[in-house]
Amino acid sequence: MSKKPKQAKQLDALFHDTLKDIYFAEKKILGALSKMAKSAQSDELRTAFEKHEGETETHVERLEQVFEMIDAKPQGKTCDAIIGIIEEGQEIMKEYKGSPALDSGLLAGAQAVEHYEISRYGTLKTWAEELGLQDAVQLLDETLEEEKATDEALTEIAESVVNQRAQEAAE
Repeated sequence: MSKKPKQAKQLDALFHDTLKDIYFAEKKILGALSKMAKSAQSDELRTAFEKHEGETETHVERLEQVFEMIDAKPQGKTCDAIIGIIEEGQEIMKEYKGSPALDSGLLAGAQAVEHYEISRYGTLKTWAEELGLQDAVQLLDETLEEEKATDEALTEIAESVVNQRAQEAAE
């Protein structure tokens, strides 16, 4: 009688828990993105937030497919990290409303979200490989690449437009 190794079971559970975590996070991010788009002063930043909102809907759908692959019901698990990052962003929107530095603050908050997502998707992809979930690896990798591209696009907007405007307004 052979027992299933304990590690595989633990990694399985950890994968599922982390999947629930990022599912919760993506749904929270969806709500935050429309508020951030409305608050953004620069057209470039507003457009980037709106584009990412559409991508995030796709990310949620992909996660639902991954849940299906592991025979689990799609459900979120409260993610304190994303709640904290989003609350910081809301604070910036309140404190810097109408300020030339608002968009810089929104960008910084959005990139904190992206970096969190990149970390989670990278981890999930690695664990899916370990668990032999090749179809999940592909879906998670697609999302990971989109998150990285969004982060790069936000960096370009920050460097070319937003931070310069904030600095010019201060001079």
